[in-house]
Amino acid sequence: MEENRQRRAAAEALGRSRSTERTGMLTTALVVKVGERTICLYYSGRSHAGENLKALLEQRQGGLDKPLVMSDALSRHEADEGGLIRCHCLAHGRRPFSDLEDVFPTECQVVIEALKQVFDHEDEARDQQMSPTDRLTYHQAYSQPLMDELKRWLQQRCDDRLVEPNSALGKAITSMQAHWDTLTRFLSIPGAPLDNNLVERALKLFIRQRKNSLFYRTEHSAYIASVLTSVIATCCYAGVNALEYLVALQEHRTAVFADPAAWLPWTYATSRASP
Repeated sequence: MEENRQRRAAAEALGRSRSTERTGMLTTALVVKVGERTICLYYSGRSHAGENLKALLEQRQGGLDKPLVMSDALSRHEADEGGLIRCHCLAHGRRPFSDLEDVFPTECQVVIEALKQVFDHEDEARDQQMSPTDRLTYHQAYSQPLMDELKRWLQQRCDDRLVEPNSALGKAITSMQAHWDTLTRFLSIPGAPLDNNLVERALKLFIRQRKNSLFYRTEHSAYIASVLTSVIATCCYAGVNALEYLVALQEHRTAVFADPAAWLPWTYATSRASP
């Protein structure tokens, strides 16, 4: 009798562990801006984006300022939030209102139009090639009033009970209010982005590769694909021929292992030319 109970308990414990074990293959794209350089990193495996980001930040040199991290507001993107400055994508915050525009045209148009003007201001700042400080001042002058008015408008919908809280529109408003500080970092921190379109574009490269190959045979092969795609994408951002770069790494592999920093996409040409 006791033996049967132990077997049942073991079987139940095994069933619980299997039910919580992740089985899907997840792909994370991290686009890192280091000065004028852009580094694109891909991770394919069982880990969520926040877990991959946490592992990367643990290797970061100590004593540096907190990095700005842009993402949408999904909880799976959360890492060690105390060690970074989280920004949330304003385009993702706008999306629920765009999806509901046919159902709530009047209310949604208020949000969409306000955010359109903010993004227009961002385009102007980019066209004028403003410095991070000048861009911040520009947004504070022209986008801050728009966002302040939008915040008041959203709160009024709730205070005056003009929107059912459990409706789709009510949930969209509540979500935007809950993430207001992270959605508006661009109004308080120089260089804070408005959206994560840069990462969305980077993910398309890996999605196209995944569709063409259909699947990976093993987790290790997914890891190798991530490494190679990271190198290729980083070369594209640096304006470097990826094929020539990969060949150079193979031809000079001993020198690469001895001094990796000398063989980055933007430094390898000088190293290869050295005797």
